[in-house]
Amino acid sequence: MTKSLAIALGGGGARGIAHITVLEVLDDLGVRPTAIAGTSVGAMIGAAYAAGMSGREIRRHVITLAHDRSEVLRRLMAARAGSFASLFSGGFGSATQVDGEKFCEHFLPAMIPKDFGDLKIPLKVIASDLYRREQVVLSSGSLRCAVAASMALPTLVRPIAIGDRMLVDGGATNPLPFDQLRGCADVIVAVDISGEPNDGRGDFPSPWEAILATILVMGQAIITEKLKHGAPDLIIRPKVGLFRTLDFFQASAILRVCEPSKTEIRQRLTALLES
Repeated sequence: MTKSLAIALGGGGARGIAHITVLEVLDDLGVRPTAIAGTSVGAMIGAAYAAGMSGREIRRHVITLAHDRSEVLRRLMAARAGSFASLFSGGFGSATQVDGEKFCEHFLPAMIPKDFGDLKIPLKVIASDLYRREQVVLSSGSLRCAVAASMALPTLVRPIAIGDRMLVDGGATNPLPFDQLRGCADVIVAVDISGEPNDGRGDFPSPWEAILATILVMGQAIITEKLKHGAPDLIIRPKVGLFRTLDFFQASAILRVCEPSKTEIRQRLTALLES
């Protein structure tokens, strides 16, 4: 008898496009997860999959956007948290930050429901409480608010207020939330897209790149510490270290790099589920 499976999708910006490859393997195997946990971009893709989209449908949605820069920029402008008039009241940051809820409205596939209760697969979305300095697990209520909170990268996306909590990116507390799936399935799989370290010296980073790279460094430290206290049954690490956090226009290249790993992923999953 085939075992049940739950999957955790980690954060890491554009590298998270690699999650699609793993979901396509699940589809090929006819495996439907009993639960999904996602952080940041993992929450976005996890929401689409939990809503009933196939990996191939998610791929098509992402590629269509990535190949239309003008449409992406139009949607980003529509998702800004403030107008340029706010330069005089809130400073440059308030005028350029993205409103996470507007971002989800403009970029998530239309078939994703507004409420967790309408998902076809149970989903846990990870965010971080800015002031209590702790992880927040969201699994009911407004799905778009939860996803927006999970991806609220400091300086880039405005924090989201839910109840009495001010929430920011889930990667600050739990960048790979496999621990939230314990007891949900026989086999727990985690997809870590933080990327392998680069031993060489890279280009001098821009301020944005430095901030985002620092978040990845902290995230990797959190993951390393978590693994000491109990690892998932399988960790899949797509080779996406060459791509930067905001390389969303490189979607086709990211998926192309990941394609050869499908055979190994399929073999490892099959061995786990049928053992």
